[in-house]
Amino acid sequence: MRIAIVNDMVIAIEAIRRVLLSVADYQVVWVAKDGAEAISKCVQNTPDLILMDLFMPVMDGIEATRQIMQKSPCAVLIVTADIKQSAAKVFEAMSYGALDAVNTPILGSYGDPAMTQALLRKISTIEKLIRKSAHLTSIVPTVPTVFPTFSNAPHLVAIGASTGGPKALATILAPLPTHFDAAILIVQHIDAQFAEGLIDWLNDQTAIVVKKAEIGESPTQGTALVACTDDHLAMQVNRTLTYIKEPLYYPYRPSVNVLFKSLGQYWRTPGTAILLTGMGRDGAEGLSVLHQQGWYTIAQDQISSVVYGMPKAAIELQAAVEVWNPTEIARHLIKKHS
Repeated sequence: MRIAIVNDMVIAIEAIRRVLLSVADYQVVWVAKDGAEAISKCVQNTPDLILMDLFMPVMDGIEATRQIMQKSPCAVLIVTADIKQSAAKVFEAMSYGALDAVNTPILGSYGDPAMTQALLRKISTIEKLIRKSAHLTSIVPTVPTVFPTFSNAPHLVAIGASTGGPKALATILAPLPTHFDAAILIVQHIDAQFAEGLIDWLNDQTAIVVKKAEIGESPTQGTALVACTDDHLAMQVNRTLTYIKEPLYYPYRPSVNVLFKSLGQYWRTPGTAILLTGMGRDGAEGLSVLHQQGWYTIAQDQISSVVYGMPKAAIELQAAVEVWNPTEIARHLIKKHS
């Protein structure tokens, strides 16, 4: 795997380089000291993955990510000091196409081996995504013969997103009014440690309530529930939510497919399902299942997508009734539920 490092700190570069040298298949193809240099080098020699710092002179990692995804797109992992303190910046970088974020490993006796392993795990997951080498087990629900009746269930809007998803989600949620009369479930491919920050960030931009999806909770009108663990959010037969570990080796965690297919199994009132920007194919099969069961299905259009993988896969399966940008999606939801 060809990897580039973008960081202005010599000690950070050396720490990352040593971690990468521990894996035989990882090759450092170039190093850049700021975002502007990274853009130039990426055009000349596009790597498989860029390990991008957030805070650098000349040009920061956010703007560098934005321009790289426009000029010479490749996978970007934010590697920076204290990612929790930089949560807002992390979400901004993810809005432009960064896949994930992790703390910079530390050299010497003060180093934490867990930080090294965290970086290697993130890289391994991204490698599976970009090389499509993972065995993506199809999750086919076993449909029960008898469904409980729920006469007062709210209309449901289910949204799945990955690369570039935070910005698309914010665009959709921002104009929704307080009297929005549908419940919302959201799966965004994001590390569990960022879930609370993402929820806080989205709450600042919308009038509806955005909160964690908790085990045993039911979708509630006017509230957006967000998957908040590295396990998969799923609907149960009694129309409450839970988290499940299977499939264990699915590289998308939490998975949009798992949620969508569980809704097809247990939420018998057709709602609206939306698949947004993202790398790979997660959510496409699930959207197809819901489409076949009468749900109103929407995929994000190519022009507004940071990465057109997930929506494109859904469109290829003829799973989407509509193909819209996030602003158009928001207009539709307001017209239908306000």
